Amino acid sequence: MLRYGTMRHLLHLLPPETAHGVAIWALKSGLAGRADEAEDSVLATRVWSLSFPNPIGLAAGFDKDAEVMDAMLALGFGFVEAGSVTPLPQPGNPKPRLFRLNEDQAVINRLGFNSKGLDHFVAKLRARKRVGIVGANVGKNRDAPDAAADYATGISRVCGLADYLVCNVSSPNTPGLRSLQARKEIEALIHRVFIARYEAAPNKKRLPPLLAKVGPDLDEQQLRDIAEVALATKIDGLIVGNSTVTRPALASRHGIEGGGLSGLPLLQLATKCLSDLYRLTGGKIPIIGCGGVASGGDAYAKIRAGASLVQLYSALVFHGPELVQTIKRDLAERLRADGFKSVSDAVGADHRR
Repeated sequence: MLRYGTMRHLLHLLPPETAHGVAIWALKSGLAGRADEAEDSVLATRVWSLSFPNPIGLAAGFDKDAEVMDAMLALGFGFVEAGSVTPLPQPGNPKPRLFRLNEDQAVINRLGFNSKGLDHFVAKLRARKRVGIVGANVGKNRDAPDAAADYATGISRVCGLADYLVCNVSSPNTPGLRSLQARKEIEALIHRVFIARYEAAPNKKRLPPLLAKVGPDLDEQQLRDIAEVALATKIDGLIVGNSTVTRPALASRHGIEGGGLSGLPLLQLATKCLSDLYRLTGGKIPIIGCGGVASGGDAYAKIRAGASLVQLYSALVFHGPELVQTIKRDLAERLRADGFKSVSDAVGADHRR
């Protein structure tokens, strides 16, 4: 595996979005290498009848156009989520729209669902060898008159090509998108995409899991509404959460930029939201914990709070791909130290005290 320490200084001399483009190019060119550590058996877990070699996944946003899924799996991720993809190509918001907050180990983005569109995304999914678990995350076009129709289109096009499907209803960078988290709106959207999934599924008896990605900025009533809708609709899972529009105390001069904040300052907020939704759903719905993960301890905290799986992205900006192996080693040690024989044994442990 290419050592990130030698590259970080050079990448951080570039504008963040340019650096990300360089990283995608390097991964497409095979320059990132592969992880050479065997998977620890204590990390293996099974969710939605899918067998994950480990619970550490790559969050949506890194591979928006499904171009480096296999390269990221080769770095040791247990699963990779591509997207968010919109039905039609769109450029996103004006640049600059991505900011590193080095002092805070954080990122602010206001990308606005920049996407090459479903045709490109689907072609990339069709071309891969289907080795390793990949999820497809769909969104809506900025000016779509019918948001649910865009989500239904996305789900129908990627169904059968990805191992699980996600509706992103919580990005803060598309006007009106987060209003889809309201009770009436999210319930109607879920029903509509359920129909789209069923009609598009090649095997009607084995439908790919369908998840909703919700944000960390929800109040108690909003959390309760989402939990009740999730239970009533029998949606397969939730991802908690997205970036936040709140601003804790930040040291970086970029802390005043508009957009969604991710990275270390998001950890406590996102983990509390995750814990609340686990409690409100009675642990009946698998949750992917996302937001602020930068260590094995962070991943373990999310698992104990109720996450069956964990995702990260922003921490890679500061620690590189080696971080994945570091997190897995640390997580395995913590599980064994607390007497857990598997990840699933530890899920929601904090709620059983």
